[in-house]
Amino acid sequence: MAQVQAIGRRKTSTARAYLKKGTGKIVINNKEFTEYFPTKASQNLVTIPLTVTGLEGEYDVKITVRGGGITGQAGACQLGVARAILLIDEEKRGVLRENDLLTRDSRMVERKKYGQPKARKKFQFSKR
Repeated sequence: MAQVQAIGRRKTSTARAYLKKGTGKIVINNKEFTEYFPTKASQNLVTIPLTVTGLEGEYDVKITVRGGGITGQAGACQLGVARAILLIDEEKRGVLRENDLLTRDSRMVERKKYGQPKARKKFQFSKR
């Protein structure tokens, strides 16, 4: 198997993850993974699927991600990598499912309503 591709989404971010046999190098948008996600929390999110399945250092991961912010992009990368692992080895499904890595987080930002400053916040009410 040369290379597998999978898509992950979170909030308004979309990530395409490409996995191929290699040394464990992770590249996101042509930048080093630690450079693109400077915080340890975001880095952990992306590597969790590889760690849990025991495939760290076995596959090179190339990700292109667009839209959203840091949290959404990290979540999208995580889902993309998890789905790509599934395409490589279907037997890893149980491990990924146990760690809740195959579920798409469907939460989105609620839209702002007219006559209000935000989605749920209301302008101050004055009785008199």
